[in-house]
Amino acid sequence: MTVPFDLKGKRVWVAGHRGLVGSALVRRLQLEPIGELIAASSAEVDLRRQVPTEEFVSSCCPDVILMAAATVGGIEANRSRQAEFLYDNLAIALNCIEAARKAGTKKFIMLGSSCIYPRLARQPIREESLLTGPLEPTNEGYAIAKIASLELTKMYRRQYGMDAISLMPTNLYGPNDNFDPRTSHVLPALLRRIHEAKVRGSASVEIWGSGKPRREFLYADDLADATIFALQNYESEHHLNIGTGDDISIGELGELIAQIVGWEGRFRFNTARPDGTPRKLLDVYKLNALGWKPQVALREGIQATYDWFLRSQSPGVECSAGSVHRRHLVLGRSGEL
Repeated sequence: MTVPFDLKGKRVWVAGHRGLVGSALVRRLQLEPIGELIAASSAEVDLRRQVPTEEFVSSCCPDVILMAAATVGGIEANRSRQAEFLYDNLAIALNCIEAARKAGTKKFIMLGSSCIYPRLARQPIREESLLTGPLEPTNEGYAIAKIASLELTKMYRRQYGMDAISLMPTNLYGPNDNFDPRTSHVLPALLRRIHEAKVRGSASVEIWGSGKPRREFLYADDLADATIFALQNYESEHHLNIGTGDDISIGELGELIAQIVGWEGRFRFNTARPDGTPRKLLDVYKLNALGWKPQVALREGIQATYDWFLRSQSPGVECSAGSVHRRHLVLGRSGEL
């Protein structure tokens, strides 16, 4: 029987604390009796470089490391920057887990991605489907880096006895997401495109591909809650899926976002653009059996994300997604969070 990991008084480093996942983890940790929250921006510590990474971790000596730092993007960014995505994410994983080992970190959480699974994996995708078939070509570089990352945590557990686990979340969205039309994932890309169509009074919005592929979406704060739950209750060399167990087609997603935004136009499907994986739905039986399930429904989560997006577009409006108890924070070298 696994003894729950006690976070009381622990020093916790959230790598990638400004991003979608990292910022959600920061919010969630405010509910825990941690001792200190450690943070540093990419400008302060380039995790792709071994020496600066090891120096930073050695100086902070975190008890827990939550690895949310990554080079990420949507289907076009994944397709056109494969070498960069492979190099950056592999380097980040290699440097951080080795630095954690040297510093004696008590618990290491590697956050991966459901794109690690074969393109035509049987649905819903079980953890055992890993490495059973070819990957989706449009995100192969990123997927290989994430596969290597989770295998690295497994080998460090086997050889060094390091308490390292890997979590594989489904597609994520929420406050602090990337809404850049060139690099964002499908949900924030559609949300911004539909919002701008409403503002301009446009009668149509383009959706890449046929609109038929099905995707599962998890609100970032649900992922953060699942991560803390797994940190406290899960110990294994085997990675663990995190998702909702439900999916939706891209076309249906567009219609739902249009309802939330209040836009009544029509969609144009650009079939010259790739669809990507036909379907990607995770089997979350193992996580559910441990006692965790998501709390935020898709409509509710998109509404909260859209509200945040609107605030972020208003000059002078603070776009905080939640309160932060400053007494828990040990910030990076510049003092920024």
